[in-house]
Amino acid sequence: MPTKNQLIRHGREEKRRTDRTRASDQCPQKQGVCLRVSTRTPKKPNSALHKIAKVRLSNRHDIFAHIPGEGHNSQEHSIVLVRGGRVKDSPGVKSHRIRGVKDLLGIPDRRKGRSKYGAERPKSK
Repeated sequence: MPTKNQLIRHGREEKRRTDRTRASDQCPQKQGVCLRVSTRTPKKPNSALHKIAKVRLSNRHDIFAHIPGEGHNSQEHSIVLVRGGRVKDSPGVKSHRIRGVKDLLGIPDRRKGRSKYGAERPKSK
């Protein structure tokens, strides 16, 4: 416990808040290059195989990014666009890759939520 005199001399130090979006540089999207593509299982009560990729962004930050949707054509050295949005049950995965932009293809036969997965509008008869 500091004395009153010590508080007058030094004051109290404010707690620093941690920045969750260090890698993005406050940008809505960032371009990056895939370093490794792999799968990861989620935390305890859930079970799945999340497709994730280690991406080196244009500002030299290395992050893990989730690949949404069913199936992907992603591999090493492919150029991708990354947006924010964490995956709650995968620790350390704080961003998503954008489908249908750069080297990551959209999902061809998707009918619902097409804009999120880079899918074209299906041809009507």
